[in-house]
Amino acid sequence: MFPTELNQKIKKSAIIAVLVIDDAANAVALARALLRGGIDAMELTLRTDAALGALRAIREDVPEMLAGIGTILTKGQVDEVVAAGAAFGVAPGLNRKVVEYAQNKGLPFGPGIVTPSDIEQGIELGCRTLKFFPAETAGGLSHLKNMAAPYQHLNIDFIPLGGLNATNMRDYLASPLISAIGGSWIAKRELIAAQDWNQIEANAREARQNADSVRG
Repeated sequence: MFPTELNQKIKKSAIIAVLVIDDAANAVALARALLRGGIDAMELTLRTDAALGALRAIREDVPEMLAGIGTILTKGQVDEVVAAGAAFGVAPGLNRKVVEYAQNKGLPFGPGIVTPSDIEQGIELGCRTLKFFPAETAGGLSHLKNMAAPYQHLNIDFIPLGGLNATNMRDYLASPLISAIGGSWIAKRELIAAQDWNQIEANAREARQNADSVRG
């Protein structure tokens, strides 16, 4: 379960930049570009070996960035993520053993869900913030609203990721089901590798303006 303070920070941020970084040396400049654009939360995915080094660099040099880790698939990765100082962890799916291990290690953890059965497993494990992935190909916001309806009285919320962009993000953020959206379009892997901080800042600023137009 995400602690109340963390949940409030994520809701206030409204946008979590989802990142694939190949060189940890780019991490600090990336984080600063996102901050200049108004985004202060990120998920560094464990799809490359640079993710944990990037997290450590951001924690040290850009502490105002709320930095978590995604694509956590094993208990061993939970240990690495905790040691690196991640603010939270998320996964694309729901692995009961990994969720329980993360909870035992004190790592706020949001498993991925795409069916009512997933939601019920998450609830049973004490999770109240769930990652809806892959959002758009699974039916989008309409699917999520129908799927989540029987559970809304339990005060659960969702972070959708997968197919979101500057065009559809406002619809998601207008729903009370959504704590924040995950945005991989803001700083694509190619932009990070090219060190195109100006474009990343511009994308972040556009996303922030879109979010503020909905949530104020």
